[in-house]
Amino acid sequence: MKILLTLCLALFLTHAQDTSNTKQLIVVTTKNWSTPNGLLQRFEKEEKDWHKVGKAINIKLGRNGLGWGIGLHTTPKGAKYIKKEGDGKAPAGIFTLKQAFGYQPFVVAYPYEVYKATDHCVDDVNSKLYNKIVDSTKVKIDYKSKEHMKFPKDYYKYGIVVNHNHIDEKGAVKGAGSCIFIHIKKVPTAGCTVMTEGEMKEIIKWLDIDSKPLLVQGTEGVIDTLMKQIKP
Repeated sequence: MKILLTLCLALFLTHAQDTSNTKQLIVVTTKNWSTPNGLLQRFEKEEKDWHKVGKAINIKLGRNGLGWGIGLHTTPKGAKYIKKEGDGKAPAGIFTLKQAFGYQPFVVAYPYEVYKATDHCVDDVNSKLYNKIVDSTKVKIDYKSKEHMKFPKDYYKYGIVVNHNHIDEKGAVKGAGSCIFIHIKKVPTAGCTVMTEGEMKEIIKWLDIDSKPLLVQGTEGVIDTLMKQIKP
């Protein structure tokens, strides 16, 4: 009950922050809250206008669709669909993008981290390291579940860390969802947004840290409202 109350408080106190310096957007739109299918379109700002970059691509996301996450947006009061740990939903809202990552070096301008087999993203709500990416050889392991940031499959061969619920920061709300990435995969996920390897690499190469890129993710019914929360 305590976790649930904390989650609700965090969601309804979330408010839009200054996004006036943002010049790159990744916009993901779905038909409804339950579909695992969506369209991704990139945008760049020129002066005060947003222009499409490349063609829209088909993507997959959470196997159970979307739920409001914790990011830069304002979550509607009384929202029915809320992202929670283990619910199979991807987070809806506006999120900053942290580092890109992969299994091997990739020469790009955007911050990029090469992960090892010992690197974990902690999704155990009872851990002090919840929603943090850690080198398991350098921390006191108090968690029973985690995401391996490098493993035999190519899912995380290339990816981007999405700042849902203060990943790798103080303030992560227990039970609000963790370890959200954009990465490689062809089928619906536990909560990440996925695409082909070629599409993933193209996005990483396009990202510019000085453009303060954001992920805007939502249904057709809320995407315009989210876009209006991004300051011109």
